[in-house]
Amino acid sequence: MFNSRHISLSKRGGVWGLCIFLLYSSPLSCFANFSQAKELIYKIKEGLPRGTFIGAIGVDLNLDFTVEPPFLFSLLQKKVSEQYVNLNNSSGELYTSATEIDRETLCPDNSDGQGCVLSLDVFVLPQQYFQLVKVKIHIEDVNDNRPKFPVDEITMSVPENTPINARYAVEQSAVDPDLGLHGVQTYWLVNDFGVFTLDVEENEGGELTPFLIVTDALDRETQAEYVTDIIAEDGGTPPLLGAATLKIVITDVNDNCPQYTESQINVTLHGNTTKGAHLARLHAFDPDLGANAQISYAYSERVPRDTRSLFHLDKITGVIKLAGKIDTGTATFYKLTILANGPGCIPAVATVSVRIIKVVTGPPAIIPRYIAPEKDGVVTVKESEPTFSPIAFFTVKNIGMNQRVDCHLEGTGPFRLGPYQLLKNEYLLETTEPLDYEKTQEYELIVVAKNSRDLIIKTFLKVQVLDENDNAPVFEQSLVKISVEENNPPNTFLTQLQATDQDSGSRGEVIYLLGGDAPGIFLVDRVTGVLTVATTLDREEKETYRFIVRAVDQGTPRRESIATVVVTVQDRNDNSPRFINKDFTFFVPENFPGYGEIGVLSVTDADAGENGWVALSILNGSDIFMIDTARGALRAKTSLDREQQGTYQLWIEAIDGGEPALSCITMVTVLLLDVNDNPPIVLFPQSNQSYMLVLPNTLPGTSITEVYAVDKDTGMNAVIAYSIVKRKGGEPGSFAIDPETGNITLKRELSNRGLYSLLVKVSDHGQPEPLYSTVMVNFFVNETVSNESYIQSLLTREADIEVEERPWYIGQMREGPERYELFPCQPVLIVLSVTCLGLFFMVVSLTSYICCKRFKKHRKKSSEVEIPLKRKNDSTQVVNRKLRQISNI
Repeated sequence: MFNSRHISLSKRGGVWGLCIFLLYSSPLSCFANFSQAKELIYKIKEGLPRGTFIGAIGVDLNLDFTVEPPFLFSLLQKKVSEQYVNLNNSSGELYTSATEIDRETLCPDNSDGQGCVLSLDVFVLPQQYFQLVKVKIHIEDVNDNRPKFPVDEITMSVPENTPINARYAVEQSAVDPDLGLHGVQTYWLVNDFGVFTLDVEENEGGELTPFLIVTDALDRETQAEYVTDIIAEDGGTPPLLGAATLKIVITDVNDNCPQYTESQINVTLHGNTTKGAHLARLHAFDPDLGANAQISYAYSERVPRDTRSLFHLDKITGVIKLAGKIDTGTATFYKLTILANGPGCIPAVATVSVRIIKVVTGPPAIIPRYIAPEKDGVVTVKESEPTFSPIAFFTVKNIGMNQRVDCHLEGTGPFRLGPYQLLKNEYLLETTEPLDYEKTQEYELIVVAKNSRDLIIKTFLKVQVLDENDNAPVFEQSLVKISVEENNPPNTFLTQLQATDQDSGSRGEVIYLLGGDAPGIFLVDRVTGVLTVATTLDREEKETYRFIVRAVDQGTPRRESIATVVVTVQDRNDNSPRFINKDFTFFVPENFPGYGEIGVLSVTDADAGENGWVALSILNGSDIFMIDTARGALRAKTSLDREQQGTYQLWIEAIDGGEPALSCITMVTVLLLDVNDNPPIVLFPQSNQSYMLVLPNTLPGTSITEVYAVDKDTGMNAVIAYSIVKRKGGEPGSFAIDPETGNITLKRELSNRGLYSLLVKVSDHGQPEPLYSTVMVNFFVNETVSNESYIQSLLTREADIEVEERPWYIGQMREGPERYELFPCQPVLIVLSVTCLGLFFMVVSLTSYICCKRFKKHRKKSSEVEIPLKRKNDSTQVVNRKLRQISNI
């Protein structure tokens, strides 16, 4: 069974596996060796990088590593241990692994400070050395966690009547996973407003709880809440901080009582005033909130019951109306004492004095008939009502036939009271201009009727303006300009939009929306107007974003306004200069003038401003080349010769002006194009004074020698053509030269012995004008060379050379700059020719005589000489072939 499970193991792994199996399966072995288990303890700090040395098990056990077989160290619990440590199987050294050790993750429940321990079991093998080593690695805490509050905003309620030095526990205290001094050590407030401070208490378990202490008197009516930041600080070096928003809400206490705006009111009332007439309205206020600010109106106990029945007092609004018929025979004056009651307060007292005027013929009576909605003497009018909208009709009654009545309006506001058409004693109350809730919410009017006897009656009327959604939200700025650096982190705050709406209620609530042209990367909070960008911006991709934001109210119909947001992305040096090509190759003719423009290196940088300024420099070859940084033009300081060096490779660096600067490098290859500036160089014959022995019996068609030349130029500038331009000796057409190879062939039999000379022109095919060289090819026709000095004298003697037949290239190739004249002095030449022929025949005669005399003596010697000459000729051809191969190379 063991073998079947481990059939894929290597031979060595199978042996060690068998040993471990035997160690576990043999009770005696386990008992004998585990009883010798040793314990090693190491201490390391959490968060160490990979490969940090922890300890050497073999060294700490004092093992002798020279023994054979060598020690082998093996880890158990590999899934757990190898996650954090690596064990060198040969040396027993422990190192941290790629997984960083986090004490808080490894020992999440170890908050009591007992220590975090990573336990390992290590086997020392092979079996004859077996030991079980218990390794304990104590993980020491470092300050790698900052305090954190459980919530981002902590709200506390403090009554405004809180005594000084009162303490309130901040229940949401911060938590720091680190231990000891690395945990939370203190708390403090960013702003205490001069009325708060913080104290810290430690319980039996060592936990710190911050307490908010009131250091000065609070008044909700002066400031209803305080918002600051509470900071938790640990004891690390440097300390780490955690923050949360602390919102202190000052709760209302009934520390204010109602007060009347007017404590003494005088009212004059006619005896015939109709029931329900509005007499007065009391107004009291309480600066407290909610139930603490509720006010109720009531008569004082001093007011008789029948008086209370005659004058009705509204407990909520404080409106006093006539509830019955006045009996002018019993009373002419009433004093009403009215209390304004608040919770737990001494009532405020106001006095209303009602004076009754007796009416003999009856005072005028004003009967209102309301057109606009009315309740309890309060008329409501929408602010959208047009000018001259009717509010109410007033009819004046109890007017005698001859009595004259003056009815007018008292009070301020855009209202007028006038007779209605031609009807007598009918008056219409209407508006004179549009009402605006945002300017004035209510008006108090008095309709006064006065007869000819100066009897006056008044009717009180209150007009409330109803708000409508007639105002659109207004942005503080119609054009919002924002600048943000590129490469910003996601969800970066840009700005907070501000728009206000003068309407009330939901009609004045504003929400913020992005326009249809806004890119999807921008987000706006509907309630707060906070504008953020959800992703990282890249100026090189887009530098400016322009879009519309909308502020919409919640009225019906909804109104909105727009503002334009312009987001400018500021540049950062995040782009290296880039050449338009990966590398550059410029072809330049040789002998190009110095400081001439070889080529232009185009380089771009996507950044802007100084970050996009690019300077070019040459990293190598600056002694020959220079670069014009303004245009990027590459120039050579001197003229270049292809024959000295045909290719130059330069490394050009482009550096921008950012901080830190970024750069890139490109390779520039300058290839020099050949110019026909070198004439052919004749390598063979080596000089005009050299010659070659040719036997008289050489047959026509025999190749007797060749002219070999090379040209340092390339291409067509190095293609060479050979031609015979002048000759001396022999008949015309005796010799021919191959124009391509320079091989000279005998075309006719040589009838005469002596010296033959050919002037060979070696020309290239260069443009615009071919260059050429000339060489004298000399042949000495004889069986042997008997008098070397004689031949040399012939070579040095000035003699004319006859013009050879027309060269092959005439009509196909232009002649060189040197032109050969065809014997301009013909008579002189004829005389010289005759003289030379005479001398020649004399020499031939003497030579023939001597030769005949010695013919027999030297016959054998002559035959022996012919063979070396032939060999010499063959060897010359071999040399010529080698020179041609060298030239081709």
